[in-house]
Amino acid sequence: MEKAKVYFTNLRTNPSSNLLDKMERVVKRAGIASIDFKNQFVAIKLHFGEPGNLAYIRPNYVARMASLLRSMGAKPFLTDCNMLYSGGRSNAVDHLNSAMENGFNPISAQCPVIIADGVKGTDCREIEINGEYCKAPKIGAALADADIIISMTHFKGHEQAGFGGTLKNLGMGGASVAGKLELHSAAQPVINRDNCKGCLICEKNCAHDAIHVKEDHIAEIDYNKCVGCGQCVALCQYDSAVLASWDTSERMNCKIAEYTKAILLDKPNFHVSFIMDVSPECDCWNHNDAPIVSNIGIAASFDPIALDRACVDLVNSAPVIGGNNKLAEEHPHEHLVGVDKFHLLHPDTKWQAALEHGEKIGLGTQSYELITV
Repeated sequence: MEKAKVYFTNLRTNPSSNLLDKMERVVKRAGIASIDFKNQFVAIKLHFGEPGNLAYIRPNYVARMASLLRSMGAKPFLTDCNMLYSGGRSNAVDHLNSAMENGFNPISAQCPVIIADGVKGTDCREIEINGEYCKAPKIGAALADADIIISMTHFKGHEQAGFGGTLKNLGMGGASVAGKLELHSAAQPVINRDNCKGCLICEKNCAHDAIHVKEDHIAEIDYNKCVGCGQCVALCQYDSAVLASWDTSERMNCKIAEYTKAILLDKPNFHVSFIMDVSPECDCWNHNDAPIVSNIGIAASFDPIALDRACVDLVNSAPVIGGNNKLAEEHPHEHLVGVDKFHLLHPDTKWQAALEHGEKIGLGTQSYELITV
């Protein structure tokens, strides 16, 4: 397969070119204008950020993208689906309030916001792809109804997928609540009893009442209720709640690739990734740990597989920031240049599975040419 083109700009600026100008320049060089946007409904798929988390994409970038799309005749809207676990985005009312709080509204982001799977996460479409893992992914109706998909992704680590990139933003983020249940169905965590401190953080934050600390001060999971959403894994500070196996992450990542295929099926699509504030975990949590590497830049491509691969390579090629961040504390005096940082952060995950399966099902290629703008 021919190498995909991934366009990249660093974050150096000057008085005549700020970061918003650089983002617009890189997406134009990547060819976004080759899409016919006139009178088309364009879903800008992004993550609005859980209130309290400050690592998500700044609304200024989204506003500039919306303005660019309107200049080409598009009817853009910002969208995401409700989440599976507790927090500020589990239904459309709270989700819209969270988006407003974080600056994604018609005033600051200059674009309407639509929660793709409706008030309670039940508004979805089944898109038949006859996948190896998912026959008909259940995606948010607003994404299914859109004519064109544009993704804008904050690139970071992820406690179940390994990293959160374009595939994660689309395949997991674009799944309805029922779709997220399907994605997580083989990802139920286990409790390492030796590590459990009985701190109750997992019990307090489980949206499905599936985990309780017993009289022996050890957490126990009720697998009749557990949906495998992974909130306990992300919140546990003692490595007690963990994924059951490497295979669990691998299977979920393959499903994410198939959900991404369903969302993009037969639609023009284009993708932008912001490699900045690279936090160890997802933007779904109400906090963001210190970034593991310095801010790197903005990348864009028509190929979501190539874009994710390029972002992984850029992060892994960068030195770890010294001082107070998760990797620096665990690997003092090591720069970790060329080391798989995402596997170090989350050793029970296999991020490669999503890209490999995505290639297999025709989403794109991991072979890319990085073009600096």
